[in-house]
Amino acid sequence: MKYNKNKVYKSVLIASAIGACSASWNLYADQYQDAAKRWISDEFTVSTLSSDQQMSEFDWFTKAAKPYRGMEINVASETIATHEYEAKVLAKAFYEITGIKVNHDLIQEGDVVEKLQTQMQSDRNIYDAYVNDSDLIGTHFRYGKVVPISDFMVGEGAQVTNPDLDLDDFIGISFTTAPDGKIYQLPDQQFANLYWFRADWFEREDLKAQFKSIYGYELGVPQNWSAYEDIAKFFSEDVGTIDGKKVYGHMDYGKKDPSLGWRFTDAWFSMAGAGDKGIPNGLPVDEWGIRMEDCRPVGSSVARGGATNGPAAVYATTKYVDWLRKYAPPEAQGMTFGEAGPVPAQGSVAQQIFWYTAFTAGMTSPDLPVVNADGTPKWRMAPSPKGPYWEEGMKLGYQDTGSWTLMKSTPLDRRQAAWLYAQFTVAKSVSLKKTLVGLTPIRESDINSPEMTAAAPKLGGLVEFYRSPARVMWTPTGANVPDYPKLAQLWWQYIAEAANGEKTPQEALNGLAKAQDKVLQRLERAKAQKVCGPQLNPIKDESYWLNQPGSPKAKLSNEKPQGVTVPYNDLLKAWSEGRAS
Repeated sequence: MKYNKNKVYKSVLIASAIGACSASWNLYADQYQDAAKRWISDEFTVSTLSSDQQMSEFDWFTKAAKPYRGMEINVASETIATHEYEAKVLAKAFYEITGIKVNHDLIQEGDVVEKLQTQMQSDRNIYDAYVNDSDLIGTHFRYGKVVPISDFMVGEGAQVTNPDLDLDDFIGISFTTAPDGKIYQLPDQQFANLYWFRADWFEREDLKAQFKSIYGYELGVPQNWSAYEDIAKFFSEDVGTIDGKKVYGHMDYGKKDPSLGWRFTDAWFSMAGAGDKGIPNGLPVDEWGIRMEDCRPVGSSVARGGATNGPAAVYATTKYVDWLRKYAPPEAQGMTFGEAGPVPAQGSVAQQIFWYTAFTAGMTSPDLPVVNADGTPKWRMAPSPKGPYWEEGMKLGYQDTGSWTLMKSTPLDRRQAAWLYAQFTVAKSVSLKKTLVGLTPIRESDINSPEMTAAAPKLGGLVEFYRSPARVMWTPTGANVPDYPKLAQLWWQYIAEAANGEKTPQEALNGLAKAQDKVLQRLERAKAQKVCGPQLNPIKDESYWLNQPGSPKAKLSNEKPQGVTVPYNDLLKAWSEGRAS
C-alpha cells in the first residue's frame, strides 16, 4: 500500500483537534462541577436532598445551560430579603454552575408592575423574566401576553425544564393556576398577613386582671374585630405606658402612596367579611368587591351587584381610619408600608391586626427589644380576627405569592435561559437555605423539614402556620380582577381620601367603585380581553342587590358584637387540626 503522508498528517490534525475539544470540554465540565461542589459544601449545606442528589441536580443545570453559556439575562423582582438573597447569592451560584450571567434587579413592587405593564402594552422586551405577584393571575390569563408555564414546560421549554422541579411540592401552585386550568407562574416566595402581638404583655397577670376588670372577658388573642378594638383601646388608653415607655394598642400606616392600596386590596374587605364564601376567593363577589359571572367581571359598585362601596366595605374602611387615628403612633399616619413594617420590632406596639410575615426575618435579631436573651421572641403571630360580616367558608386573609412570570415578547432563547434561572432559585438543592434566610416558604418538603422544626421556636408561629391545613384560608387576589395594574392604582388614591379625612369612608368608596366600573367599562368597549372580558351589569337600585343572598351584604344592626378572645396555645391546637381558630 502506498504511503500517503498528507492523509496521515490530516488525520493527526483531526485527532489533535478532537482531543483538544474533548480536553476543553472536560476542563469546562470540571470547572462547573467544581463550582457545584463548592457551593454545596459552603452555602447550600441544608437541603431536603442529599449532597449526591444536589450534585445530580446541579449537573442537570450545567448540561441544560450549555447552549446559552456566555449569555447575559435580566430579571426583576421587588426588594425583600428573599430576593436580596437571590440577587446576591443565587445569581452568582447560577453563573458559576451554568455560565449564564444574571442581572437580578431589585426594585419597588410598584415599579415591577409598571415595567411588566409596559412590556405587555408595547411587546418590547424589558426584562427576560419577572417575579410578579400571582395577584395578576386574572390579568395574565385574559390578555394572553404571558406564556403559561404549564404549556412552556412541555413545548418550547421542554429541554430546559428540570425533571425534578416537582410542581406538586409547591404550596402556592393553586394560586398561579387560572380558571382555564393552566399554570401561568412559578411560585418563588410566599408570605401571609397575620395578627401580631406581644405575647409577653398578654401573659402579664397585672395586665390580664386589669383588662378583665374593664372589659369583662379575658385578655387573649382576639377572635373578632370587637376584641381587637377593645385591646387596642386598653393598651393605648387604659395602660398607656409599660416600664416607663409609651405604648400603643395598634399599628398601621396611612400615607398617600401605592402601598396604601395594597393595604386594602390585600384582602382587608374579606377580613371584615365583605365578599362571598369560597376558597381561594369569594364567588361571585371577591375581596375587592368585584362581581364575576361566568368568568366575566360584571361590576364593583353595589348598584351593579358588587360590594366595593357596600356596608361591609364601609365598615372595614371606617375601622381602619378610626384605629389609625386613635390607637396607633401619631407618625403612623404619615408612613408607607416599608416605613411602618419595622415599627413593632422597636418595642412600643402591643398588637397589629394586619402584619406581613415577610417582616419575620427582621423581627428575630437578638439585639431587638422584642427578642429574649436566648433568641426566642417575645411576640407571636396568629390568625387575624374576623369582622362581623365574616361567615364560615370565606377566605380569612391575604397570602402573597411572588412568582416567576415569562412574557411572550421575550425572545425565545432569552426566555429559555431565564427559565433555567427561575427554576434554579426554587430548586430543592437551594430552596431550604433560601427559606431559612428569607422565611418565605414555597415548598411543602421544606416546611416539613427537620431544619424548620429546629427554627420554629424562634419564629413566633410562622412554621406552625405554614404546617397547618388552615393556611388555605389565606389567599392572593384571584381571577375576578381583570386588569390588576389599572385597577390597583385606583385604590390608594381613593382610600387616601378617607385616611386623611378629606371624605367619609362611604364617599371615598363610592368614588372607588365608580372609578373601577369605568375601567371595566372601557375594557368592555375596547374588547381588549377576548377571553372572559368584562360585561357590566345594568345599574339597579342598591336595595335590589342588598336584599339578595350573599354579597353585597346589608348593613348589620350591630357591627360590634361581644369581644371574643382565646389563649394562644388553643390557637396552635386549632391550626394543627386545620381550623383557623
